[in-house]
Amino acid sequence: MIRILLVDDHPVVRMGLRGMLDAEPDLTVIGEASDGVEGTEIALRERPDIVLMDLRMPGGDGVEATGRILAGNREIRVMVLTTYESDRDILRAIEAGASGYLLKDASPAELADAVRAAARGETVLAPSVASTLIRQVRSPAPPALSARETEVLKLVAAGLTNADIGKRLFISEATVKTHLLRVFNKLDVADRTAAVTTAMRHDLL
Repeated sequence: MIRILLVDDHPVVRMGLRGMLDAEPDLTVIGEASDGVEGTEIALRERPDIVLMDLRMPGGDGVEATGRILAGNREIRVMVLTTYESDRDILRAIEAGASGYLLKDASPAELADAVRAAARGETVLAPSVASTLIRQVRSPAPPALSARETEVLKLVAAGLTNADIGKRLFISEATVKTHLLRVFNKLDVADRTAAVTTAMRHDLL
């Protein structure tokens, strides 16, 4: 019997997941938590085989909880089950050690099979998530922007001119241009608009 802990801040979601999973002869839900902190405590105490972890919850981020659970017990498999599939969310979850990343539009059969696969030690990814990871490997994210470069680019995105940005940040217009040139070089772009759109695509803004 594969023992499962549900961590999600929506009671209705937990109820639906419990109903689907408990209907399978080899799966059983042994507990529920409404945030990452509670989920970590229950996981380390009850030691389930699988934790189904939501990502964004008030009172406890799912990625942080994943890291804490695995730091306390490497035998537990954490699978992210969420509605979010941004590049940043996916990479953070995988880097934290998640054994899988599924979206909540998965069918009951897909979810059950994914739980079984994770329990066998396999990595389970929704097709769109796998595509995102492949794209990231083929086209790595650009170098990180400095705090000041990010600040300048945010103001560019807000529609401010270089002169306005200089006044807002108490720096010269020439210094603003220098920061933007560095941003252009890092992002491999030629103008302000491309810099903003590229930074947003890579979750740098």
